Amino acid sequence: MTTPKPATIHDIARLAGVSSATVSRVLSNSGYPVSAKLREKILRTAKEVHYVPNLLGKQLKTNINTTIGVIVPSITNPFYSSVLLGIEETARKNNYNVLLCNSMHDPVLEETYLRTTFEKQIRGLILSSITEDKKAIQDYIRMGQRIIAIDQKIDDAGISQVEFDYHKGGLLATRHLIANGHRRIAFVTAPLDRPSRIGIHSGYLEAMREAGLELLVKETARDHKYDGIYEFENGKALTSMLLEEEDKPTAVFACNDMTAFGVIHQLDASGFRVPDDISVIGFDGIDFGEIVRPALTTIKQPNAEMGRLACSMLMEAMQSDGFEPVHLLLQPKLIERQSVAPIAIEA
Repeated sequence: MTTPKPATIHDIARLAGVSSATVSRVLSNSGYPVSAKLREKILRTAKEVHYVPNLLGKQLKTNINTTIGVIVPSITNPFYSSVLLGIEETARKNNYNVLLCNSMHDPVLEETYLRTTFEKQIRGLILSSITEDKKAIQDYIRMGQRIIAIDQKIDDAGISQVEFDYHKGGLLATRHLIANGHRRIAFVTAPLDRPSRIGIHSGYLEAMREAGLELLVKETARDHKYDGIYEFENGKALTSMLLEEEDKPTAVFACNDMTAFGVIHQLDASGFRVPDDISVIGFDGIDFGEIVRPALTTIKQPNAEMGRLACSMLMEAMQSDGFEPVHLLLQPKLIERQSVAPIAIEA
């Protein structure tokens, strides 16, 4: 059985009894004067034959690529899912498509995607970078690719960025636990090799030191293998390490919400009640935090808004030859739910 060939502009022209040039003008919304009746006939015929525009041909003809690229560590993390929704919403409004790439926390794969998007002549890219070597990013910007960095700070004044004040968020979370009477507060985290985690950790350190409290940090080894449920499993493993401490914490601050879910799971499996025995606070503010029990107290990041802002900045950058880099710093917000409880403050 042979596969039917896709319909062409010439097929529509033959069926509608008009020239191919007229069909092309109608389908491209060129503004060329065509009667409403004829326009309707052409569009109806195109629909009947299931006509699909040749976007590659259109790109070659107009030299305009209507696709933007997005590179994130992994869409399995609901934080990045929400960011992507914000990006797609804005891209659709501007008649752009989105090509999603998951770097899976692999710097080599990230650079491969950078090269691939450039080779495909995708001029605009939104990137949450995990690599410590930013030379490749800088090289592609010099070659004309527009890049907006999100989530992870890049120390380069020439790159537009939408960041989050992670340090302030770490301060806010830790001070909330201290205000609830907690003195033995643990911080559990994936490797401190990303600006976001480093910022959250520094906020924790500042709050603990200003209160004169002993630090308790558990960090994953840096040779870990990333998979879709890494953060959740990491939370479980780090909690098991915490519970081996003779002087156990009364509260645990997790570097993100998925890790916090793993913490709560392992505490429950080990016979500890949250928050009656041990309080837990997360970081990100993903929607699942309202579904788990107890509902997760967390630091909210405006993740969808981050995506919308980044995409709007990218649209502007692609339409301007003299675009000046912009840096936006989004602010944290404490979301109080049921996973943190006050304890008596010792005199």
